Order: sequence, then C-alpha cells, then structure tokens
Amino acid sequence: MDREAYRYCSSLVSIPRQSYEQFWSSHFVDYIDKDITYSKFFKKYLLPNRPCMFSKKFTENWKCRQQWVTEEGKPSFQKLLQDFDETPVPVANCNSKEYNANPKQVMQFKEFIHYWKEYVQNGHSSRKGCLYLKDWHMARDFPEHDVYSTPVFFSSDWLNEYWDTLEVDDYRFVYMGPKGSWTPFHADVFRSYSWSANICGRKKWLLYPPGQEDFLRDTHGNLPYDVTSAELRDSGLFPHFEEACQPLEIIQEAGEIIFVPSGWHHQVYNLEDTISINHNWLNGCNIDIMWQFLQNELSSVQKEIDEWRNTMDSWHQHCQVIMKACSGIDYMEFASFLKIIAENRMAFLNACSSGDSSDYARPLSETLTTLGPYHAAFDLQRVANIIECLLCNEDFKQLDHSTLTLQPETMLHRLICAALL
Repeated sequence: MDREAYRYCSSLVSIPRQSYEQFWSSHFVDYIDKDITYSKFFKKYLLPNRPCMFSKKFTENWKCRQQWVTEEGKPSFQKLLQDFDETPVPVANCNSKEYNANPKQVMQFKEFIHYWKEYVQNGHSSRKGCLYLKDWHMARDFPEHDVYSTPVFFSSDWLNEYWDTLEVDDYRFVYMGPKGSWTPFHADVFRSYSWSANICGRKKWLLYPPGQEDFLRDTHGNLPYDVTSAELRDSGLFPHFEEACQPLEIIQEAGEIIFVPSGWHHQVYNLEDTISINHNWLNGCNIDIMWQFLQNELSSVQKEIDEWRNTMDSWHQHCQVIMKACSGIDYMEFASFLKIIAENRMAFLNACSSGDSSDYARPLSETLTTLGPYHAAFDLQRVANIIECLLCNEDFKQLDHSTLTLQPETMLHRLICAALL
C-alpha cells in the first residue's frame, strides 16, 4: 500500500460502499488483463466491495496450470493420481440435498478419479449421481507441492493468518468436479471475500449484490437452495422474488481468477470438467462486515431461545455456544482473532524500526513486508475500530472475559499508544 492510499483510508470515518445499483441490470464486471498496482485494486475493488475478473496471465506461471492439465486443457488424471493416490478427500453429491447443501462423504482420491473417468465415458452420467470433490485442504495436506501462489491482491488475509497461527485449520481449498457439478446458493463463511482460480475448465457464476438475497427468501425467511428453481416464481412461497434484480452472470474461463466480494450470494456451475483453487479471506476492508454478520447470527440465536432468558443464569453464554456451533466462531474467539492480527502488525512495525524480524514467521514476514508499513498501520486502525465496537456491545459485556489472554481494553490502549508513536 502506498502513502496516498493510506492517507485516503485514514480520512474515512467508515468504509465507503456505494450503491450496487449499477449491477442490477448489468452482466459485466471489470476484466483485469494488464498489470495493476495493489493500491489501485485496494481502492477500486476491496474497499467498495466490487467484483472483478483477472485474466489467465495472472496464473500462467503456476505449476498446477502445467502439471495438472493435459495439452488438450483437460484434467490430467494420470499426474493427479501420481501425486495424491490414496489421499482421503471430501466429496459431495450434487444430486442430493441435505438442508441447503449437498451431503459429503470421504473417499480415497484414486476412487474419486476412477468415478470421474467412468462419468465422462458414460456421457457425464452415473448411477452414483454427480460427485464433486470440494473444500479439500490440499495446500495444508501437501505444503511441499507448492503448485500455486496467492496473488498479492489477495495476500492481506487475516482469516488464514489467524488459523495458521493456531495450526488447526485453514480456508484454502481445491475443487475438482465433472461437467454438471455445482454449488448451491450461498454466501461465503463469515461473509468473507473469496477468490477462485480455474486451473482448467469453465464455470458459470450467478452473483447477487448484498441485500438482494432478502428478496429471495421464502415465507419462512429461508434462502433458496437453487436460485434458478421454478418454484421461486410462486409468489405464495417466495412473495418478493419479482423485486429482486437479475443475477450477475459471469463465465469464467481456464486460468482466470474471479474476485467475489463480501456478502455477495452466489451459485456456481462447472460447464466442463473443472479444477479450481479457492481461498476465503478477510482483512481490514471487510472486517466490519464480518462483525455485523456475527451480531446478526447472535440475534437469530437469541430469538430462538428467548423464552429461556429469565430461567438460565448462563443464557448469554449458551447463546454463544449455539452461535459457534452454527457459524464456527463466537465473540470471545473473535476478540482473540483481533488480538493476534494486531500483535502481528505491531511486531512488524517494531521490526521496521529496529531491523529485527525474528518475532514472527517467515511467510507472514514476507507478506507484511510486501504490503508495507502503511498497510500494517491501516490494519491496526481497523482493528482498533472493531475493538471499540466490541467493547460497546451489550452482549459482549455480558460474557466472562477472564479466559482472554489479553483484555480488549488493554489491547485498545496499546493500539492507541502505537498510533501516537
């Protein structure tokens, strides 16, 4: 991040997100085919939360673009089997519905490839249904393969930075599926950003700008499983469907990377046999969206068990337990998440002053160095803003903070002191 971008961000009281009205009747997003600076991407797409597509030139040097793909542009089953053979992988059945998703099973990679070959040979059909290998943590399971690199535009990634610190999980995935496999209508975890790169094959994306999903809810307030289903035109079931804009329909070719902003609900189809790499990620530009999502999630839980509010001394804590079971995080872990992000940046800025970078991991050091001290300073401003919101939140005040290794008030004081230096 350059000084101009930092000064622009520092002058903002809140993140500016203009109306998404331009996307209501458009089927086009910006196509980035030439080199673009990080600061320009930051100001034009990250801050305003707008989608775009990067051309295949941004992935042309990835090893997987050569190693995992045949000369005809198809998945190289032979090479993939050499690399992954008996590895257990998560596989969804696109022909089955479980709540608003596809049920998954774990099978050996070679078993999935055997199925895939037969599926193609049978004209893209099978009695087993349409199976889709998805949400596979390949990079975590095989770090030595190093078959792709995260583009700098997506490298300010608090979500994976936090989980890498805990060494228990990540949000970096590989998807592999035959023609006809698809992902039902959804928004990404914690309302994070996502980027998705096609290693081979083509996808069709249907995207709705934030807020439009409310018109797609049924009479019970539930979102549809399949946004293209004819039942959405039944006004008795979906009374506001006609008020929704048409989805933004995007065809993604082999090698291209799509940037999906926070809170943009989407549905995705594989138009050919396709392999893709997908990351979910958060940073200072959309942390406020995550915070609002968490508040909405808690509010939904509280409404469900409100009748027991006055009969349970630990009602607020029970709400947090249920919230974490449903969404994957609660307020206390969110506070710990903010603490780790802040401490890493304060250590980085101290290292910039002293010349000693031994306090944090090398990959993180390289990322923070690439993004620069202005970006770290911006991150600290955003963390401080969210901690202030957290401390003012009545539900957070009701919780036992003694389990936190650093109290939010103390962290906020440290951030304020750091800003004054």
